[in-house]
Order: sequence, then structure tokens, then C-alpha cells
Amino acid sequence: MTAKTHVNIRKLTGRIGAEITGIDLRATISATDAAMLQEQLARHQVIFFPGQHLDLQQQKALTAVFGPTLQLPYVTPMESDPDIIRVYKGADEKGGVFGGDWHSDFSFLEIPPSGSVLNAHRLPPFGGDTLWASQAAAWEALPDALQQLLLGRDAIHVGKPYGVKWAPPVKEQSGAGIQMTRGDPTADRERRHPAVLQHPVTGRRMLYLNPTYVTRLGGMSEVESAPLLDQIQRHVTRPEFCVRYSWTPGTVAVWDNLATQHYAVNDYQGYERLMYRTTFSGPSPRDMAAVPTNAARNAAE
Repeated sequence: MTAKTHVNIRKLTGRIGAEITGIDLRATISATDAAMLQEQLARHQVIFFPGQHLDLQQQKALTAVFGPTLQLPYVTPMESDPDIIRVYKGADEKGGVFGGDWHSDFSFLEIPPSGSVLNAHRLPPFGGDTLWASQAAAWEALPDALQQLLLGRDAIHVGKPYGVKWAPPVKEQSGAGIQMTRGDPTADRERRHPAVLQHPVTGRRMLYLNPTYVTRLGGMSEVESAPLLDQIQRHVTRPEFCVRYSWTPGTVAVWDNLATQHYAVNDYQGYERLMYRTTFSGPSPRDMAAVPTNAARNAAE
């Protein structure tokens, strides 16, 4: 059976996010609908499908629309299916939550995830929202001097939450509901990615920075980089570049990991929250590097 399509697309903010209704993602997704979904993700950077109630195989079929399924390191997947992560926080768990700071997923890998699919199953009666920030909109509003500083320059990424040097305090770590590898010295290895990417579909330039994994800018020390990275991050997460989504059971979200940062809000202590996550791969950041002008290239050298 093929999905019947009477699609309605509703923008959620002026710069990022759209809600899509009128398509049944439980049915076979046609090539025409797949192309439409890919276009909408490129345009809006994160898209939401309320009321879908997908099972895990249907979620994997949706994930494949956007790219080959990717198995993530450092996070323990479901025993029954290594392609799926059970994102769970129990009612009695204290401390942090998985994804509870601004980040782009696993940007310290050689080829980071291109995007992810998150499928809401059980939710608290309040809270548990997720925010996304558009790194494209933030780039377009960034002062010229900072644009020139970043174009043609790399940023240095490190797997801080999973390594030794920058390991987060225990009280900030997620609890027993999701298992992660910690204290791995190989996660402290530096990885260089362009600080500015160019989207292969829309042609928009976009920042590729985040505070969870980026330690410094190429050609600069951590001390020199810190005030610049702090200034840029405050800019990226201004409300006009963000969308905040309140989940309902059965809602599915798909986001472009190279075009956004996101943040899981930890404000539902005493209640449980269960999501299922799949991830897809795509081009490497190096293949998407924004080409600098001569002036910017000289400044980055």
C-alpha cells in the first residue's frame, strides 16, 4: 500500500521548522513523496509529523528516505535492533538528560550524522520539549567581521562527553535509562571540520559549530577561541533563529544535523519520557565546505 498524499505544510517560525500533515508514513512512501520530504527537510531544517504512531520498522523505512541508516558509537542501541536507540528517562531518574545541551550530534566523528528521526511514544504531562536552532539563519545574520573570520577556517571538534579531559560532572550526565560509553581517551582526539558549510540543495551557507564538541577554531588556542565561540553561540541561539516543539504521542521529527543545533529540555522530573531514535548518514562536512572569498581565505591562513 502506498501513502495517500494530501499534504499540508505549515511553517512553525519565520526561519526554521515546519509541521507536515496529510501523509501517512505508516504506508509505503512513494518516490514522489520521498523527493517532497527531502525537499522540505532541506528547506525547513527540521520537520514534524504529528499523529503518525510509527512502529520501529516504519520508522526505519522513513529514515531510509533521507539516507543510509547509521549506527552511532558511544551510545548503546536496542539489543533487538542496533539501528535504533531507545531514548528513555524514567520517573525516578535524577540528573541530566540525553542531549541536554546545545549540540550537533557527534560532530567530532570523521563523518558525523547527516540527520536523525525521533519518534515520540510516552511523554510526561508537561515539559520535555526540544529546541532546534538554524545555523543557516544565524550565519546570514552574523556580522561581516565574524563571517570573514570563519570562512575558510576549520573548527576543532572533540568527543568531550565520552572522553577523559572534558568529562561532564556526574550530576549532569543522563541516568540509567540510556547507556553511554564514558572515559574513552580516544574520544579526546581532535577532529577538524569546516566552520562554515554550504548546503548542497539550497546553496545556503551555515555555521557548523556547537559548544558541546567544539573546543577551538583552527589557528587559534582555546583561550583565544573561547570569547569568539561564546559570542557566536549566543547569536546562534537567539529566539528568532530557533523553534521549540512540544511533543505529542505519535509525533515524528526529522532534522538536518549539519544545518542545526538542538537541545532537549530537562524539566519533567518525576515523569517518564520514551522516544525512539534512528540516524542517517550523508556527505562529510569537508565535502560541504563553503568556498571563501580571497579576503576571507587570506584571513583564515
